[in-house]
Amino acid sequence: MTQPQPTLAQLRALVGVADHRHFGRAATSLHVSQPTLSSAVAALERTLGIQLVERTTRSVLLTPVGEEIVQRARGVLGAVDDIAQLAVRARAPLSGDIRLGVIPTVAPYLLPQLLPSLRARRPEARLRLREAQTSALLEELRGGSLDLALLALPTDEPGVAELPLYDEDFVLVTPVDHPMAGSAALPVSSLCGRDLLLLEDGHCFRAQALDVCREAGARERSALRAASLSTIVQMVAGGLGLTLIPAAAVGVEVGEGRGLATATFRDPAPRRRIGLAYRTTSARVADWTLLAAEIREALPGTGLEVTPVPAPERTPAPVG
Repeated sequence: MTQPQPTLAQLRALVGVADHRHFGRAATSLHVSQPTLSSAVAALERTLGIQLVERTTRSVLLTPVGEEIVQRARGVLGAVDDIAQLAVRARAPLSGDIRLGVIPTVAPYLLPQLLPSLRARRPEARLRLREAQTSALLEELRGGSLDLALLALPTDEPGVAELPLYDEDFVLVTPVDHPMAGSAALPVSSLCGRDLLLLEDGHCFRAQALDVCREAGARERSALRAASLSTIVQMVAGGLGLTLIPAAAVGVEVGEGRGLATATFRDPAPRRRIGLAYRTTSARVADWTLLAAEIREALPGTGLEVTPVPAPERTPAPVG
């Protein structure tokens, strides 16, 4: 006798509940009624013959096997979405929805400058944006919730390919009356013994800044960490230490009247590479390569202090 199979609607309902931990919010996100959503989850449990969700008066929890099935369901739904997007791409390049995740140390500085140009150049592309830290973006990329992630490279993730976009130097932010304020071509060793303020755990830029600290012999003020660059530069203005920020953030975070100044480093300056990451199994590799080319071409018009990276000679081939 053939085992009944879950439907896509049932899997989407379960994933929605897992994402929101609330039947009402999950139903709203999926544009269905709450009774419809509850019925779909219950039907999935009957089909599989196991309990997937623990329902309490205050919260919704997944059973251990429910958590495992959600992870597999994300992959199934991502593959189905890829099939639909393949048909879209066949009609016109870069058409339809593009679910793009962006790290917080890129999103507020690059996107306001870049998006108007991309809309003008590719009006058929509909970007759906999500801002989150690198680990969350990579998990959602692997699970199929995102098509692409804009983040610092390399990711060193199996099954993930990368398209480099630009390099940007790190800039030292100081109080306006600091001895190094306004300096150019500082050696990294000038940070030796200095107190540096860094972002909290989870930000990839924190790890990159820590590498600079180790190289220079600088110290982290570990009792003072911030969730955003905006907060950390205000801590600098308050005389609590120095910090490093990416060059693209200078125009937003450091301005006249804020009690802040910057200093730049001697070549080879500490820097990072930003690029797009995508699943190697994606059906839209050609689209992502085209999008990367569009971004590189638009960068000079943004006014940001970044250096576009030439496209790789060969596009990574899909596997699987």
